[in-house]
Amino acid sequence: MNDFLIGIGKRIKTIRKKQKLTISQVAANAGVSNGLISRVENGRTIPSLPVLLEVIGALEIDPSTFFEGVEKRTNEKFIHVKKENLQLIEKEVEAEGFTYFQIFGKSLNAVGFEAVLLNVSPGSKREKVITDAWEFKYVIKGECTYLIDDTEVTVSEGDSLYFNGRLPHVPENRSKEDCLMLVFYFYSENN
Repeated sequence: MNDFLIGIGKRIKTIRKKQKLTISQVAANAGVSNGLISRVENGRTIPSLPVLLEVIGALEIDPSTFFEGVEKRTNEKFIHVKKENLQLIEKEVEAEGFTYFQIFGKSLNAVGFEAVLLNVSPGSKREKVITDAWEFKYVIKGECTYLIDDTEVTVSEGDSLYFNGRLPHVPENRSKEDCLMLVFYFYSENN
């Protein structure tokens, strides 16, 4: 899903909570289901423009004010999500003891998919590589610095990183402990 559209869902959620409105209240005022509001807020669906305008109206704010807080990312080489910025997913069904955090969401017309665990030891060495895939990394433990093209990004336990593997890249473990990552490779016709 487009990052701009995911930003809209996050903005709806932020404003709803600031206004102290429940999903049910916003849904009722917008004339849509609770499930739709939840899916939009959690970046799992895109509302049509008429529905989006109804939701904005249900939040009791002006559309121009709504869009002030939504940023469109352009020309970025990666998406870095710090663990403190993970989005809590509110499920439509009430449950006790279940907490879901969205680590990452991105739509691709995936033709291939691979998941691996990667352990990068302290002092490990490798030249930058290029892969024919989009790469998603989730740090399970430790810390690594990723060199992506001409940019450095340090990721720590709970952080995630997403980038086009066609950019030259390599992780460097500059710490004294192993860095364990869950890695997803998305192979797409449109990389």
